Amino acid sequence: MLQKTPASPPVSDLAIPHAEGVSNDDFRAAMSRLAAGVVLVTAHDPDDGPRGEDVGMTATAFVSVSLDPPLVLVSLRNGSRMDDLLTEVPVWAVSILGEDQRHIAGRFAMKNRVSDRLLFADLPYDRGEESGAPLMGGALATLECRTESRVVAGDHTLVVGRVLTVAAGAADGGPLTYYQGKYRRLS
Repeated sequence: MLQKTPASPPVSDLAIPHAEGVSNDDFRAAMSRLAAGVVLVTAHDPDDGPRGEDVGMTATAFVSVSLDPPLVLVSLRNGSRMDDLLTEVPVWAVSILGEDQRHIAGRFAMKNRVSDRLLFADLPYDRGEESGAPLMGGALATLECRTESRVVAGDHTLVVGRVLTVAAGAADGGPLTYYQGKYRRLS
């Protein structure tokens, strides 16, 4: 007699365990050996207070995806303020930080902060024409983007943005990089 195999649940319903021998710490240690550029992702939350509030976060998981059309991708921690905000606000900005902007990266990488308002207070920035988001003065380049798609991937959401504006900065220095858990300069 043939036995019927029960239908498997959809892949999205299955908890996929780590491969044997791959712990969070092992994975983090291996990936820390991949140098990454550092960017500041910003957006303007028009619903926070009478004039809204600017929000920013440091990211190292940022890449160019396509030239035609111009697309970029940023990875956001699920449930983070930026992840929540970009589900509601379709336009955002990116400032590619230079090696002399380590203080900006550190400031916006702080966890459990109550408000971003004070973080922007003494920093030079212009407001993007398309996004209304802060574009850091002295950045190597700035981009304004409109979200094209969002893909949940583990504990992060990958946000693909169409580049609406781009400007190369006048900075002469190199990029700020992140390697083995520290901000670095290229030498």
